[in-house]
Amino acid sequence: MSFSRGPKQPVPEVETNVWSCTNEDCAGWMRESFSFNEEPECPLCHASMEKEVRVLPELEH
Repeated sequence: MSFSRGPKQPVPEVETNVWSCTNEDCAGWMRESFSFNEEPECPLCHASMEKEVRVLPELEH
């Protein structure tokens, strides 16, 4: 038996500033608004990061 809550509304996506890892072997990234440093290092491999823009689901505040 399954329950249906009806069709789910899609989450709106927006262009978002992120920090992306510069190490080719690492997929690390974080939203710019979640970083406390002006130039953070990757939390996964500790390499430097660079700014880029990605289209991501919008977060509610």
